[in-house]
Amino acid sequence: MNLFGAMYDKTMAWSKHRFAPFWLTFVSFIEAIFFPIPPDVMLIPMSMSKPQSAVKLALVTAIASVLGGMIGYALGYYAFDFVEHYINQWGYQSHWQTAIQWFEKWGILVVFVAGFSPIPYKVFTICAGVMQMAFLPFVITAFISRAARFLLVAKLAAWGGEKFAAKLRQSIELIGWSVVVLAIFAYFILR
Repeated sequence: MNLFGAMYDKTMAWSKHRFAPFWLTFVSFIEAIFFPIPPDVMLIPMSMSKPQSAVKLALVTAIASVLGGMIGYALGYYAFDFVEHYINQWGYQSHWQTAIQWFEKWGILVVFVAGFSPIPYKVFTICAGVMQMAFLPFVITAFISRAARFLLVAKLAAWGGEKFAAKLRQSIELIGWSVVVLAIFAYFILR
């Protein structure tokens, strides 16, 4: 069944669309607040299809992510009672507890680590507000962290470029179905 190949082809086509940079900016912004899909999903194919724009795309992604993070911070600072319901509903309780422990232990350094952590970035932005972290250091650290991450991702994707995209396309079914099997296996083991 050629499921992942069709999705891959569609994603690569979208990455070349004239409105793709707008959508990348939008996804980067809302991901730092509530959206579950990280901007890397768009940044990688866009950087592979337009390697000459990879640095610009990474910086736009970082800026939009930090602006969204500022909204997440404000939600945590001013409206945590409202947000707490969604943290529980979306299953982020364990991530939330981990983020709080990290903030208590390492303070502002956690914002830097958050840029590279598997824990969703929105958890850290909201948690920084709840913990009433100093706002300006939060913004500066968030920008450095997010810019470093997205520049790394974009440059690696650009380095691979169209040749890597073509090779990846050849193996996408195997990779996709392997991830599905591993996810099912992990579900039954962790359950």
